[in-house]
Amino acid sequence: MWAQLITGRLKPGKEDQLERLFQQLHATEQPGSGLVRSTAMRDQNDPSAVYTMVMFESEEKARAREQDPRREEGLGEVRATMAEIFEGPFAFVDLTVVAEHEG
Repeated sequence: MWAQLITGRLKPGKEDQLERLFQQLHATEQPGSGLVRSTAMRDQNDPSAVYTMVMFESEEKARAREQDPRREEGLGEVRATMAEIFEGPFAFVDLTVVAEHEG
């Protein structure tokens, strides 16, 4: 498995827009993309800090998903929402999953 941690910072007063953004992202997802799960989180001590952990079957599938033209249609709306609610660029950390445990 392969994962990516994405961090960003919300503009003041935009906290309530996160759910809409993630609904938009979910709507662009295509069957067979390799996405296993995604989890969005906010820092309890700094609510403007947003962390998203996205897990894939493999890095190859994740990179292919980035280029999938079927997703591109819906990403225009997603990008507009992101520009509206986030300030500055996102940071990306690529991760190799070495162990996983579920409750």
